[in-house]
Amino acid sequence: MQPDVMAPVGEASGVTDDLFRHAMSRLGAPVTIVTTSGPAGRQGLTVSAITSVSDAPPTVLVCLNRDNRSHAAFIRNGVVGISLLSRGHEGIAGLFASSRRTPDEKFASADWRTDVTGAPLLADALVTLDCTIALIHAASTHDVLFCTVEAVHVPPTGETGLTWFNRQFHALPLLPA
Repeated sequence: MQPDVMAPVGEASGVTDDLFRHAMSRLGAPVTIVTTSGPAGRQGLTVSAITSVSDAPPTVLVCLNRDNRSHAAFIRNGVVGISLLSRGHEGIAGLFASSRRTPDEKFASADWRTDVTGAPLLADALVTLDCTIALIHAASTHDVLFCTVEAVHVPPTGETGLTWFNRQFHALPLLPA
């Protein structure tokens, strides 16, 4: 699947990379492990650029840097496993964020399961989404993967959500509805 291309509009904004990164550090985001498996092999990384798009059909988007070594595997495999992390997962989030670790080292650090697509899903995740890639949109240095959710698993024992804010992990409690 080839990405659609978004061309830059107008002149450069004058916003520096450092200023933009600093501003975005103040945007709280979920911490997820995003994985794939298939003909291009098993890969995974930590991602906070993820959000829901629609519930009909259930769709999420995930942003991946095209320079990331796992990018090609996601595109070729066409499947994405998304594991939302909770308190206690900070170590695995750091491991999957590391470019110095091999996929085998990353996946050996935890228990995994699969669902419909065969993408690895963290066994004790707060929530897992098993997805197929429906559309790829190129935007600057990243591809935005629009993923159709094929299966969802929400364990009854989840206690906290893990977020990334101001370059630190923060646990958010699940309060009674």
